[in-house]
Amino acid sequence: MRKGVRAVWVAALAGTALLPAVACAQIANPTPGQGAPVSPPRDTTGTTPQDGTIVPDAEFEAALPKLSDDINAPLEPMKDFNKPVPVQQPTPGAVTDQIESFPPPAAEAPEFAQPLTPLAEFKVEPVKIEGLDDEKVTTIRYTTAVEGLDAIGLKDRFRDLSALEDGDGKAANAAMVAARAREDELLAVRLMKSLGYYDGTAISTIEQNPKNSGNVRATITATPGELYRLNNIEIVSGPTVPPGLLDRELNLNPGDPIQAERVQGAEANVSLRLPQQGYPFVKLGDRDILLDEETHRGDYTLPVDLGPRAVFGEIVTTGRRPVFDVEHINILRRYKPGKIYDSRQVDDLRDALIATSLFSVVSVEPVKTGKPGPDGTEIVNLQVRQNAGRPRTLAAEIGYSTGQGLRAEGTWTHRNLFPPEGALIASAVAGTQEQGLTGTFRRSNAGLRDRTFQIQAGINHLDYAAFESYTGSVAVRWSRDSTPIWQKRWTYFYGGELVGSNEDQYNYNKAARDRGTWLIAALPTFVGYDASDNLLNPTRGFRLKANVSPETSVRGAARPYARLMLEGTVYRPVSSSIVVAARARVGSIPGIARNDLPPSRRYYAGGGGSVRGFGYQELGPRSPDGRPVGGRSLNEFALEARYRFGNYGIVPFIDAGQVYEGLYPTLQNMRFGAGIGGRVYTNFGPLRVDVATPINRKPGESKIALYISIGQAF
Repeated sequence: MRKGVRAVWVAALAGTALLPAVACAQIANPTPGQGAPVSPPRDTTGTTPQDGTIVPDAEFEAALPKLSDDINAPLEPMKDFNKPVPVQQPTPGAVTDQIESFPPPAAEAPEFAQPLTPLAEFKVEPVKIEGLDDEKVTTIRYTTAVEGLDAIGLKDRFRDLSALEDGDGKAANAAMVAARAREDELLAVRLMKSLGYYDGTAISTIEQNPKNSGNVRATITATPGELYRLNNIEIVSGPTVPPGLLDRELNLNPGDPIQAERVQGAEANVSLRLPQQGYPFVKLGDRDILLDEETHRGDYTLPVDLGPRAVFGEIVTTGRRPVFDVEHINILRRYKPGKIYDSRQVDDLRDALIATSLFSVVSVEPVKTGKPGPDGTEIVNLQVRQNAGRPRTLAAEIGYSTGQGLRAEGTWTHRNLFPPEGALIASAVAGTQEQGLTGTFRRSNAGLRDRTFQIQAGINHLDYAAFESYTGSVAVRWSRDSTPIWQKRWTYFYGGELVGSNEDQYNYNKAARDRGTWLIAALPTFVGYDASDNLLNPTRGFRLKANVSPETSVRGAARPYARLMLEGTVYRPVSSSIVVAARARVGSIPGIARNDLPPSRRYYAGGGGSVRGFGYQELGPRSPDGRPVGGRSLNEFALEARYRFGNYGIVPFIDAGQVYEGLYPTLQNMRFGAGIGGRVYTNFGPLRVDVATPINRKPGESKIALYISIGQAF
């Protein structure tokens, strides 16, 4: 027993001042031929060792420090604790026990003194091991079940956000499945609270399904509890004009469920509607909802800082590179100074500035002036911050259709060469059947918002089956046009045009083709009404267009006439993915015989914007040489079923039309074309590819017609 106790203390006192004595007990003489030391025999009486190499028991006991009987007594200092232990030099020739001495530690590497790399800089992407298939790493497959959420309409929303569902039923191990299930527990609770179930709980269970199969089933069980509803509703604010404005716009009532979307939507409506009714600086504070667990009711409190009720003042402008002065910006505004502030008018002014495409940065914000207005209001100025953008634009357009062939157009525009908004536009057309150069000066918002003044001059060469012409023209017009950014309900244009044209035609008197030169003066006028929901891709609504152009052609004698055209389109959705579109167009040219009209001013039908399936200008009367001669009247009809799936679409269609020599379209000898089109929908409009063929095709007519363009056919 004493040996065992001694061994314990030796081990416990290692490293203390008694180390030399204890260490001597570990010395042994090696036995020749063996690597393991052998302890020499000793006297078990506790008096003296047999060979003197082991510390006697009495000496060892005397060397132990005296311990106090009080276990709470403080430790006694150990003398010479830090004193180095002397190493006894062996006597030459004597057999001694070896005590190994260690060299001093080496100097610390400088890398250990460097600061640790921040955790954010560690790469956390999983290591890709070549040749290892991710599918093989997946060892667990699981299914997900949801209980308790379907009754409150949250099951689908839960599955959209679920971590388990996001894992597609695969996981590396069961622990990963359990972790995802715990995330879904929290998700279920959050969703229930968002609908007003603030006592809702959720628990997940993981079990093998079936047993011992290696597949598991994760079940999320939700318990919604009672639905909490609003009790008292209090808005902490000053008085409004008119009274009760905040209550009306917040539109929360006692008994309504405390749903996050409903409450946040009501508050957003206050932030939106009050600036439209004279309060540009309204601010909503943090809502407070005090829930009662016994009645399942909540008292709602919303602090609101109204700010001053305001009226419109002046426009002030700032910016490093301003584009417009205050005078021109005043042309763009639709409100009058002194009227009650309305944020919709501010947004309208901002949209008008953006539509000019002349800014890199532009903003419109209300600014307090401190000046009193009528009826207790304050005058608020609008500050326009503006920095000029790049005024030059290069654009290109390319298209192809059977009959017209390939047509490419390039345009260079400087949108503000003659400020304000005085643009210079140069365009060139190169195609298989059309070539031309055109120069245009255009001033937008010319003295009036949305009014455009334009002067255009150009030369053109057209080579179609119906005629070939060399034309020079000068035109001036005032207009109000729609753009993809700014679609307008009413559009119009009016102006004047002077055209000189050399054209060929079939001369029935000579029974041969000859050329003639005409001088044409026209006063074109257009008015349109657009009740559709989109300029390039309408899905509902209708459009009406009317063109009237009194003209005079001079070739030897002046012959006055008028070109009349009426067109209507309608768009009707029949499902969430199908829109039926229809178009009708009729035209007439009274006052002149067909053969006295310049060929370029006659009506033609056929082609991508007319009756698809036929070549460009292919329909109508033909001359003895088999070429179209055009007519004085026409009618056209089209019907499409536009089916869209995602960003793609399929459009079957049927078109009909005919051109007549007489004054009135008679609906006789109607020709039909049918086909199918493909659409690729982009953020600037659909890309259109249509393929069509004539029904009851006649000799010489197109077999297949192809049309590629941007935007719907109508």
